Amino acid sequence: MAPAVPTTMDRPHFIGIGGAGMSGIAKILAQRGARVAGSDAKESATAAALRALGVTVHIGHAAGHLAEDASCVVVSSAIRQDNPELAAAAERGIPVVHRSDALARLMDGLRPIAVAGTHGKTTTTSMLAVALDALALDPSYAIGGDLHGPGTNARHGAGEIFVAEADESDRSFHKYAPEVAIILNAELDHHANYASMEEIHESFEIFVGRIRPGGTLVVSADQEGARELTRRLAGRTGDVRVVTYGESEDADVRILDVTPRGLTSEVTVLLDGRELSFGVSVPGRHYANNAVAALAAGVALGVPADDLAAALGKYTGVGRRLQLKGEAAGAQVIDSYAHHPTEMTADLEAMRGAAAGSRVLVVFQPHLFSRTQELGTEMGRALALADASVVLDIYPAREDPIPGVTSAMIIDAAREAGADVRAEHDMAAVPDVLAGMVRPGDLVLTMGAGDVTDLGPRILARLES
Repeated sequence: MAPAVPTTMDRPHFIGIGGAGMSGIAKILAQRGARVAGSDAKESATAAALRALGVTVHIGHAAGHLAEDASCVVVSSAIRQDNPELAAAAERGIPVVHRSDALARLMDGLRPIAVAGTHGKTTTTSMLAVALDALALDPSYAIGGDLHGPGTNARHGAGEIFVAEADESDRSFHKYAPEVAIILNAELDHHANYASMEEIHESFEIFVGRIRPGGTLVVSADQEGARELTRRLAGRTGDVRVVTYGESEDADVRILDVTPRGLTSEVTVLLDGRELSFGVSVPGRHYANNAVAALAAGVALGVPADDLAAALGKYTGVGRRLQLKGEAAGAQVIDSYAHHPTEMTADLEAMRGAAAGSRVLVVFQPHLFSRTQELGTEMGRALALADASVVLDIYPAREDPIPGVTSAMIIDAAREAGADVRAEHDMAAVPDVLAGMVRPGDLVLTMGAGDVTDLGPRILARLES
């Protein structure tokens, strides 16, 4: 039986309903019987998927889209105060609910696993959702990307487990009260909201304080930001159990070996005094680490380790996380969501390991002016891991331009690091540019969190012509 939909959310209107986080909540509410409506800036496959569930989706933003009997308006931190639908809600006294509060309400009465960290949340959440579903536990989940198998980012399940990403970017993860929390890493990002690592650590400490009594914190033993967080928490977690994982010798769940096998890996861990091996259907040590975090979290909920390890092998990826888009002219085109230097480095190292002597070519689109201003040099250095790169203009997303902040910062840093890199200001020209670069055997990565993902099919079509 589905948990009851709160009265204030039985007729919700979502502003920006096509977003990864917003659409997931809308889908679950619709599956639980709510009458869901919303608006988005443009048509998309997500809008079509929502309509298939009976959701009303308007294209464009206008006060008239807000139904007279809407019970609430759901927004994310990206929605500006001058949005006409938000203004209409204020005029009519309709309650405004932040996305994180809506997600928190969906978890009521269930056993939540909340996956947090600067990088890897979507992949780890996806691995858990797929594995638990393969074990017939029928979890609910809300993920920041579409799973390859089910083809969706969210679902209401009949089981008692709810797996969700816990977004630290705007501190919204402080709203959740998980039974098990995962912290994959803690790095400085989202510079519009965090000024220092001290603020990052304070925010994660608040999140840990939200874990239910008797629950479990699963945290990386390798990443320095996470290790520092564990040191800060020493003696302060009450009856919340802390389980560390990673390659460090002091990890509670220790990774003994990660063996690359093309675009997959074989992982061996030491868990409760015995070795356990399983396959991961994505390449790279960082994805292997994500799988081990998922393993530790599932075991903390009482899922047998051997069963869960085998089920993790059912995971075949999530959209935009080293997603193979196709092959043409002897080259593979792969899409990467990486937009922070650490993510870029991890994905490029994974591709270097899978390339087996072939070249790795990158089309990189920086994401956000603030991130480029703070981390542009590190992004450029990361691109030095590629054999050649094409760098596009900055994708602004929710931000206004910052004077003097352009992709040139990244390109200059990349060239100083010895990278072969060129600027391209016209996205439409990229397929032709790549056609002049690609050789049989190359791996081509479209990389970034913006609309660079749209280039994969266009590049493939051009290589086939």
